[in-house]
Amino acid sequence: MACCMRCSKRMKICCGVTAAIVILLVVILVILIFTVFKQKDPTVTLQSVKVKEASLVVFPVEVINVSLGILLTVENPNYGSFSYHNSTAYLNYRGKLLATAPLHEDTLPARGSLNISTTLNFYADDIMKVLDLVADLVKGVINFTSTTTLEGRVKVLNLFKKKATSSSFCDISVFVHDKSVNSTCEIDVKL
Repeated sequence: MACCMRCSKRMKICCGVTAAIVILLVVILVILIFTVFKQKDPTVTLQSVKVKEASLVVFPVEVINVSLGILLTVENPNYGSFSYHNSTAYLNYRGKLLATAPLHEDTLPARGSLNISTTLNFYADDIMKVLDLVADLVKGVINFTSTTTLEGRVKVLNLFKKKATSSSFCDISVFVHDKSVNSTCEIDVKL
């Protein structure tokens, strides 16, 4: 009888210690989820823009072809990597689609950065139709908007995988006289 009482007492102590450890682990996990693993927005920095191709033909038909080489750096402050599929970035001027840029699939590493090199191809017919562009050139400031949506997968610690969509909406101001660019972007990530 005394042996059973000791086993029962040991069993209660063992269950109590196990429950305390489980509760402690759950509390630590919740704290980590709401602090360290909390989703943060990536930052996008325009590194360089170079004219790859520019041509103007006036006779017999007016044609403009412009292609710009762009290098962007995306910094990911999160503990999860993001692998995205092929996509396209769109550049609009006063509500009209002016150019597109292909984005090839890649992986943005956890707590790292990724250089993205792409070509921005302008639509010649649309450039000719936008009469306000010349007026804005004379004023010295051209305002664009760009939209990009990337669909892919987020991996946290190579254990947890989840589908995600990242959308960016940018207002871009090109200052013609001093050849500078100012951009403000909003990034929305949906898991």
